Amino acid sequence: MEMTSPTTSPLPTDPIAPIAVICLTQRALPTAKRITATLQGASLHGLRTRVSTREVDVAFDDTIAHLQQTFAADNVIIGVCASGILIRALAPLLAGKWQDAAVIAVDEAGETFIPLLGGHHGGNKLARDLAEKLGARAAITTPGDAALGLALDEPPAGWKLADKAAVKPATAALLAGASAKITIDAGSAAWLTNSAIPQDENGTVALHVTARVETGFLADQAGDLAPVTFHPPVLALGVGCERNCDPAELIDLAEKTLADAGLSARAVACVTSIDLKADEPAVHTLARHLGVPARFFTAEELEEQAPRLQTPSDIVFAETGCHGVAEGAALASVGSDGTLIVAKQKSKRATCAIGQSPRDIPPQTTGRGQGRLSIVGIGPGQASWRSPEASTLIAQASDIVGYQMYLDLLGDLITGKKLHHSDLGAEEARARHALELAAEGRDVALIGSGDAGIYALATLVFELLDREDKAAWNRVAIQVSPGISALQAAAARIGAPLGHDFCAISLSDLLTPREDILRRIAAAAAGDFVIAFYNPVSKRRRDLLATARDMLLDNRPADTPVVLGRQLGRPDQEITVVPLSKLEVDMVDMLTTVLVGSSNSKHISRGMGEWVYTPRGYAKKGADAAKAPVHSSHSAQSTTTKKD
Repeated sequence: MEMTSPTTSPLPTDPIAPIAVICLTQRALPTAKRITATLQGASLHGLRTRVSTREVDVAFDDTIAHLQQTFAADNVIIGVCASGILIRALAPLLAGKWQDAAVIAVDEAGETFIPLLGGHHGGNKLARDLAEKLGARAAITTPGDAALGLALDEPPAGWKLADKAAVKPATAALLAGASAKITIDAGSAAWLTNSAIPQDENGTVALHVTARVETGFLADQAGDLAPVTFHPPVLALGVGCERNCDPAELIDLAEKTLADAGLSARAVACVTSIDLKADEPAVHTLARHLGVPARFFTAEELEEQAPRLQTPSDIVFAETGCHGVAEGAALASVGSDGTLIVAKQKSKRATCAIGQSPRDIPPQTTGRGQGRLSIVGIGPGQASWRSPEASTLIAQASDIVGYQMYLDLLGDLITGKKLHHSDLGAEEARARHALELAAEGRDVALIGSGDAGIYALATLVFELLDREDKAAWNRVAIQVSPGISALQAAAARIGAPLGHDFCAISLSDLLTPREDILRRIAAAAAGDFVIAFYNPVSKRRRDLLATARDMLLDNRPADTPVVLGRQLGRPDQEITVVPLSKLEVDMVDMLTTVLVGSSNSKHISRGMGEWVYTPRGYAKKGADAAKAPVHSSHSAQSTTTKKD
């Protein structure tokens, strides 16, 4: 079944600037959650002593230290707290206007968004977007925004400045009453011409919109002021190359092609090619080099441009199904009213052509991106056990595939996304559907509980890739994101039962022959491993756990501790410890993980705590350890750690 969340879609954000929403009180949590759900890729960080850790992605103990670490990692910070807290915490780390990430303060009720830092490179716009989305107001304090209705150093998405240094004196002159002469020779600049900037043909502030390299020809007209030159995203760089082409060759060709035509790389909106190149490293390296997306078209879409090609090739058609890759991709990107301004240029193994559009090229709706499949383990359940990477991948995905119960655990994180869910037992169908969606160019997150690579869907995805070897699947970018596994969760909740050698065995005989399972149990018993039993029982399979118990009793004591962890990391979590000899099948269900200790595992009670651990053998060195000197350090940042 397929469904889409009925609520509004999250605001897109720059994937290279992760956003941390900071919440310091339970009272501020509803606002923080609304902000997080509104932003793709945002993660919710909560103060452990004041905020429910089950409702946040990251829990922290020291507010100042966490803010500083988050800011130092170039995260955008949205603090649902007093602005003074953010200012005092971050003041020692400030580097400069163009270096610091955006920081926004929000009141607990979510009524006002105040950009404190980075206003001119994302902060002001983000504050405005959030305020508009959430029915609040943005308190913008930068003078240019207030007086002119815009900031010259924060042009629309995709636009780039030729020289940021020219902005400050130009803005100062405009605020002092000067007028601007706006010259446009590429794209549409309604955001400038419709602004509150006073305009005059004889203005002393020169604002120039062009796709060409700045030549400084307006400097004399502007007096002592250098012109402010904007490059709109109106160029599409169509490329082709041989398989495994050296990325440096393609980059050199692209840069030479732009330079020879007098065009600025800052005006390139996207790098485009045929979908056969969706996994070509050189194409993606070029796109990253230019700081733009890589987008792809089918051969059929490129062949539609055949009448407009300047250098059609029957050889290319025989190999790809279209008469021109570089020119076709450039033309497909700029639309029917765009033009091919540079015909195909060639190097030894690569080709390049340039198209120009009369308006901004929206790269996210131009062709399609390389499909991405993130196979994500979300841990046992609670949000605070989910890794920041997992939360980011889920937030960035357009499509979420998973068993409905696992999707329910994600809550607001999947608001506005297209959901694809199926029943328990339909694992292959889910994995196949996720691959097909990604092959269409979508950003897909395939969700599993625990760790995605432990008795989970990651293995099935790679098995399908291996078995079917589909070309479209092979071009998908695949990432596996680890999660806290059930055995880790059960162990952590009861102490350290996995402190020495351990193994995991699934008791499900749906895919594994029963005799293989019994052989593995016997080997683990003989090796005295701590054993984590996954899938211990089902409605029809009730005997293998009892068989395993009896086999283990032949090799280890009757009082060997057995940990039963049920609904781990969820509100109705249960942890029970029983002796191996007392283990009964009816104590266990499908949601239980069973940890059986080794012959050395201990079950102890100390104070109000009850613990299970498996010693590493340090007791044998106890006498030597007692005699060894203990060295202390007075530095809070320097510790000595014993390596195993």
